[in-house]
Amino acid sequence: MGFAHGGRHPLPDPAVLASRLSKAGIGSNSRIVAYDDQCGMNASRLWWLLRYMGHEQVYIMDEGFSAWQNAKFPVTQDVPVQIPSSFDVNVQPQMLASVEDVQQASASGNAVLIDSRDARRYAGLEEPIDAKAGHIPGALNYFWKDVLDWDGRWTDTEVLEERFSKLDKDGAIIVYCGSGVSACPNVIALEEAGYSNVKLYSGSWSDWISYEGNPVATGNTEADREV
Repeated sequence: MGFAHGGRHPLPDPAVLASRLSKAGIGSNSRIVAYDDQCGMNASRLWWLLRYMGHEQVYIMDEGFSAWQNAKFPVTQDVPVQIPSSFDVNVQPQMLASVEDVQQASASGNAVLIDSRDARRYAGLEEPIDAKAGHIPGALNYFWKDVLDWDGRWTDTEVLEERFSKLDKDGAIIVYCGSGVSACPNVIALEEAGYSNVKLYSGSWSDWISYEGNPVATGNTEADREV
């Protein structure tokens, strides 16, 4: 049984999220540093959400919470006092790709599709979460964790530029994963490498397969097999 359209992790309503942020004391002038303990995956999703809502002052802490603890930096269990603020929404629609955008890119090649999942899921050899295995026809595989060094740090800009060197810096790029979360590190890495026309397909693979007519490709060569 498939998921409803929108994917496993649909985007929150911007107005609802803005209200929650405001109540938490985060306003339009706040400088936000996001961190997690999942190699930056969830922090990157928050970065993307805030940027999509028009908030520019958002950053990701290199490494994560475990690295912070291992470095013996201070930690606390105190909950900060939340003084309500005002978070204004200015949605940036150019950051988001619709399923129609992806269908057109897959059929015509007018945008590069990047699949951020690991190679086995991309090839359709295994699918531990979603109802169908494989990838969107025409998509290239750039595993999201490969933007990190062996120690979990984000790689230098020069390394990212080399990683994506086969892509046209002036061309349109649409990035997806399973549900729109682990694609976000690739979105950030592409921006760091100088690519300015990058969109997130937020519903990603779980949304794609919710449409019966959408084709599925397997394999990891140019001669992908559609099913």
